[in-house]
Amino acid sequence: MTDVVSVEPRTGGTVEVVAPETTPAEVDARCAAAAAAAPGLEALGRDGRADLLDTLADALEARRTDVVGVADRETALGQARLDGELTRTCFQLRLFGEVLREGSYVEATVDHAGDTPMGPRPDLRRMLVPLGPVAVFGASNFPLAFSVPGGDTAAALAAGCPVVVKAHGSHPATSALVAEILAAAASQAGAPDGTIGLVHGLAAGAALVAAPQIRAVGFTGSPTGATALMEIIDRRPEPIPFFGELAGLNPVVVTPAAAAERGADLGAGLVGSFTLGGGAVLHEARADPAPLRPGRRRRARRDGRRRAGGARPGPAERGYRRELPEHLGTPARAARGVDGRRGRPGRDHRRVHRHTAAPRRGRVARRPDRRVLRAARRRRPLRRRGRAVLPAGGAAVLADRDRAARGR
Repeated sequence: MTDVVSVEPRTGGTVEVVAPETTPAEVDARCAAAAAAAPGLEALGRDGRADLLDTLADALEARRTDVVGVADRETALGQARLDGELTRTCFQLRLFGEVLREGSYVEATVDHAGDTPMGPRPDLRRMLVPLGPVAVFGASNFPLAFSVPGGDTAAALAAGCPVVVKAHGSHPATSALVAEILAAAASQAGAPDGTIGLVHGLAAGAALVAAPQIRAVGFTGSPTGATALMEIIDRRPEPIPFFGELAGLNPVVVTPAAAAERGADLGAGLVGSFTLGGGAVLHEARADPAPLRPGRRRRARRDGRRRAGGARPGPAERGYRRELPEHLGTPARAARGVDGRRGRPGRDHRRVHRHTAAPRRGRVARRPDRRVLRAARRRRPLRRRGRAVLPAGGAAVLADRDRAARGR
């Protein structure tokens, strides 16, 4: 059985063994406990669950020093950043309590019995009711606000649904500490045992989504992880709702005129955007400083016509990359390869690119242009600006492939 360890990112050393990975039998036991707790949690009523959420927030506030200390040791996000995140987390819990007391979230409708031109109408009443136990997946970059005590957990408990949280491997000690605090506070508030559960490990997360007691999934993370969980949901005899907040790409275009006028401010803003929160908000930033030369303009217009005509997508659409699996680290690190070299082919470079949706980075496209083929046929290296960008042997291989593709 694999141990779940807490790592100090400032030194890279292991601090403690938090727990062994949760076994399938233990996952089933936690899900069964959550299912057994569901009727009692619903029976608390809206006011009772509002009091429960307030009690959870108070318990976290009372242990602020401990929670922030462990989270900082495990994430290196800094005391100030984590203090603010814990404040936000407690605010979320209390906010859902206020929503419960106000009550309109249930969307209750009542159609009283009466006569209609089509005959008597029965008394019809409708409102939202709890689904049952919810699986919540903690995020890597927000160990509190989007993790064990985060918004998904608060929303599920407010609705009357027990939660079983899959702790993220980046901060297992923080997750375990917070889960312990919340479980004790929930018991103090009168919630049944099993209202809040915790599991560790990737296999446990998959078993959690497949468990028949789980009636919905809340997930914050990468498209790759979401796709894997959706495949598990699709294999269930009865599919369940999946509520996902996934990574995205947000292009920002800086024109030459804007760069000339306020380039320093734009550069400072770019750096600030991906260093915010120790890099926990924006994982990767890329820039293409080359101006749009006439040849590039022609290609852009050509790709635009292809997209408009329903033909193959242009480079921008083909270039979207998936976020990498958790064990490969951040996309920025993977793009450089494990040896730290960007764009240089090698064993690690090829291995990383098997986990991406974009074509491999390089100077030559899949279909070589005429200059490449000309250099290949002459068995001479292709040069740009006096520098060889494709060795003669590589050009020859490309030429051979081109001839084979054309049947020559």
